[in-house]
Amino acid sequence: MDVLDWIQNLAGMPEGRAGIVLHLFAGPYLTVDGIRTEIPEGSKRLLAFVALRGGPVARRDAAGTLWPVGDDARAAGNLRSALWRLNRTDARLITADKSSLALGETVLADVHVVSGWAGRLTAGSLRESDLVLGCQDMDSLDLLPGWYDDWALMKRETVRQRLLHALEVLSAALVERGRCAEAIEAAMLAVSSEPLRETAQLRLIEAHIAEGNWVEGRRRFDAYRRLVLSELGVEPHPQMFDLVRNV
Repeated sequence: MDVLDWIQNLAGMPEGRAGIVLHLFAGPYLTVDGIRTEIPEGSKRLLAFVALRGGPVARRDAAGTLWPVGDDARAAGNLRSALWRLNRTDARLITADKSSLALGETVLADVHVVSGWAGRLTAGSLRESDLVLGCQDMDSLDLLPGWYDDWALMKRETVRQRLLHALEVLSAALVERGRCAEAIEAAMLAVSSEPLRETAQLRLIEAHIAEGNWVEGRRRFDAYRRLVLSELGVEPHPQMFDLVRNV
């Protein structure tokens, strides 16, 4: 399963009806009925900004944030130009009135779907269909890579932390269901993103032990212990020692 299929499954989209998906992970770009479509260069920031707000955005707020240099009239003109470029596409990507902007009703933003999945996991309200990992590396879930606007940076870190927590919960939930190989994959994904993250390392060790691979669990513990001693000068949490004490 690729990331697009995973997102469509999480969103409950009928098979064969891909619709319009706005990809902000490893993007931005669109897929329209599964076919990649590029966003007009001068409108990418506007579309991403509106999508990440998750609701109506005041036109003045969008113009001032995206075009802070110059006066209000110039910023408003830049906003109108960006909207015009978007409106030249067949898809209704942004709906606009005199005072506000919003993501088009037919546009599905990948970050909203994946954030919803992560939220259900961390809130303990997961569905059985949520127990599927639809990506092989964290690069495919990197929000707007290479963008350094303050609003993009803050959202990127928020989403990254939410995903790391979700992957840890996913790993534990899969262990409970005896799906240890998948649990290891989920924990490994979190560890690869943040090797010093102790909770992720703990989930990975637990998954190895639950699978019966005690030696692998001990090897992972020893590697993590060397890492934190070298990087931080501290020992792992006592809970981790207790986990491998008899290994």
